[in-house]
Amino acid sequence: MTRSFRFVQVKPSLPGPLEGLETLAYNLLWDWEPEIRSLFVRIDPELWERVSGNPVALLGSVDQKRLEQLSSDVGFLSHLGRARDLFDRYMLNPRWYQTEHVEHSSIKIGYFSAEFGLTACLPIYSGGLGVLAGDHLKSASDLGLPLFGVGLLYQEGYFRQYLNADGWQMERYPPNDFYNMPIRKQTNADGSEVRVEVEFPGRQVHARVWRVDVGRVPLFLLDTNVSENSEADRGITRSLYGGGVELRIQQLMVLGIGGFRALVQMGLEPTVCHMNEGHAGFLGVERARFVMESRGFPYELAQDVAEDGNIFTTHTPVPAGFDVFGRDLVERYLGDYAAKVGLSMDDFMALGRKDRNDHQEPFNMAILAIRHAVRRNGVSELHGRVSRKMAQDRGAWRKWPRDEVPIDHVTNGVHQASVVAPAIARLFDRYLPPDWRDRVADPAVWESVENIPDEELWRIHCELRMQLISFVRKRIVNQATSLGSSMHADGGVDALNPDALTVGFARRFATYKRATLLLSDPDRLLRLISASERPIQFIFSGKAHPADHPAKEYIQKIANTVKDRRFGNSIVFIEDYDIDIARRMVQGVDLWLNNPQRPREASGTSGMKLIPNGGLNCSILDGWWAEGYDPQWGWAIGNGEPHTPDRDSIEASALYDVFESQVVPTFYDRDARQLPRRWIRMMKAQMKALAGRFNTDRMVQEYANRFYLPAARHYLGLSQCERSETEEIAGWKKKVRHLWHDIRIEDVRAESEVLRVGDRLEVTARVHLNGLCPSEVRVQVYHGQVDARDEVRHALTETMSHQGEQDGLQLYRARVPCEGTGRHGFTVRVIPHHPKVVVPNELTQIRWAP
Repeated sequence: MTRSFRFVQVKPSLPGPLEGLETLAYNLLWDWEPEIRSLFVRIDPELWERVSGNPVALLGSVDQKRLEQLSSDVGFLSHLGRARDLFDRYMLNPRWYQTEHVEHSSIKIGYFSAEFGLTACLPIYSGGLGVLAGDHLKSASDLGLPLFGVGLLYQEGYFRQYLNADGWQMERYPPNDFYNMPIRKQTNADGSEVRVEVEFPGRQVHARVWRVDVGRVPLFLLDTNVSENSEADRGITRSLYGGGVELRIQQLMVLGIGGFRALVQMGLEPTVCHMNEGHAGFLGVERARFVMESRGFPYELAQDVAEDGNIFTTHTPVPAGFDVFGRDLVERYLGDYAAKVGLSMDDFMALGRKDRNDHQEPFNMAILAIRHAVRRNGVSELHGRVSRKMAQDRGAWRKWPRDEVPIDHVTNGVHQASVVAPAIARLFDRYLPPDWRDRVADPAVWESVENIPDEELWRIHCELRMQLISFVRKRIVNQATSLGSSMHADGGVDALNPDALTVGFARRFATYKRATLLLSDPDRLLRLISASERPIQFIFSGKAHPADHPAKEYIQKIANTVKDRRFGNSIVFIEDYDIDIARRMVQGVDLWLNNPQRPREASGTSGMKLIPNGGLNCSILDGWWAEGYDPQWGWAIGNGEPHTPDRDSIEASALYDVFESQVVPTFYDRDARQLPRRWIRMMKAQMKALAGRFNTDRMVQEYANRFYLPAARHYLGLSQCERSETEEIAGWKKKVRHLWHDIRIEDVRAESEVLRVGDRLEVTARVHLNGLCPSEVRVQVYHGQVDARDEVRHALTETMSHQGEQDGLQLYRARVPCEGTGRHGFTVRVIPHHPKVVVPNELTQIRWAP
């Protein structure tokens, strides 16, 4: 018998004095504001733990009698009043952006990501990419940026992990109960749900829009589980990174095309669109289509306008990490769409190919994003260099010097308020400037760390280690009990030593991260952890992708090591890694271990989270640690060598060496008061040097100043041009591309071959411009000191002045300063120039002297 149901939503019945709790529960500010978070814990601490720190579920589950009791509790009502005052001040008072960039108050920034890691009770993330996206929103809120996030709302999210009796990772997929989570449906002015449609083969796919309030920043999440869709289409947003390649292209279409349409439909047409990884690449095409329809432009012209307001951030240091699709799949799902924007299938495929003319090359989402974004960046200094090399190989910039390939870098950070232990924050309240929470990106703030007494810092750190170990013991008991193993449950009670050097390793388990490097030499490891006078212990946690069997084997190897009686209770594995476990670990461990294959860690952020908590880092010189390392406050494994097949054994040995000769002796070097003065000195040195750098406040300020505002100015300038001017710019680009093949530098001459410091080298050149005007190019001297391989290092450019025309050739001259001794090299080059075109971001043409 078929039944048709109608639905109602039941909300908690809050007594009048407690009505403010609902407002606080539905804004994730509680996640990083202890005053608000502790308010909910106070309602029922045990229930708070059972609902995984979800205030909406807490209010829906708490006994009504308890609410009535609290409604007359003077102490609780006073706490509620303080929390509401804090919330109101946070939401209404001007922030950094309102004071520094008041002239840009009207711009809107859309931040698109396939996942957002905001809090453990909103499991729509899998790892570092999502947590970084969540931290980006939190700092954008703290700084007052006019930014909103766009993503997908997964019915199951990422999987829940447990290990079977053999130590093999198993997955569960419990459905998310959206109606008991801190999210709400986004509605129109008339109260109806916001819906968008995306064209799929032979049908429309409908998506509902949900809203998560992240402080001052709204996050809009699309959900295809609506009755208008077929059962298959309702499953598009069922799980994160689940299913095959066909489901993947469906999800990315909903994210990029549907996400942009949702913003426009809500009256939030973005001035700037930020694509966090290539997952959102289709928004570049959709934004160009929107410009086509609104201004009547052909696609090529619309793309020129739209891409000026787009930013692409890549987190992937290897080509294999990008989403790629074959032509058949792209044509099936986007063939009609391509036709609507006036592109043949060959032209559409070319948008996602490094070599436009290579018809065997698949469609690459990162290339699509690059082609639709004028500004692009990696996520650490090293990753920026790696990304420039990747873009240069066989790409449009292969004739440009690598350091001029237009892929910049903004090193990632962490949202400090989300990870710093409350006890440490209270310590900072006493010894740092009173406004330190609003100035975490100011290095001067952290100089005051020196004022913290060693005894006080160490006492709090030891208390946090004890809290972590207490938490770990409970988890081990629960893990063993769930498998029916009383023996292992009993062992969990005694796991770990509260006074031992405690090392953490927790992250997404991918094979390149080498979680088992520490286990390479069991005998040497056993000697290390068996030293009764200087014990050391390790806490592991992390998930492997369900389809990544080699990574699952890494977890199994660790699980089997945990069972090995020789290692006692000194190595543990915590199942079901999430934001909450990560937060507890970075607050309580003494040292964070990271040993990826260099340079495959684009940035990494887990180790950054220890900085404000006082933990130290020991890592391969990869990602952010290549910038942050100094022996005054941490340890390096190796010397930054790139990974080769023999590096695993070499770096495993180096890891043991570092522990044996440096880490352990430093930790256990105690004075008469049993204080590890050298270790504490390193804790303070790291806080002072790095806490102001590796945070998302600094990161988001960089994006605002170097990317968002320049992109907004450029986009608005171009989008507000008359069509004739826009066509003139596009026509100029086309002319340059057409004529460039016969641009020639005919003759380069230098006045002298021997000069002294302070002299100027006079260089002249004659150039055939093939119909271009001198104002349409820049002729430059490219010069610098030469290394042993006859390559110019740290090159500089000097623009040559136009001296007139002779025999159909343009004459140029420059006087280049000689500022250092040694062997110097120079050459001459020609690049395009237009006041409203960014080169080489938009035009990649360059001609070098023969």
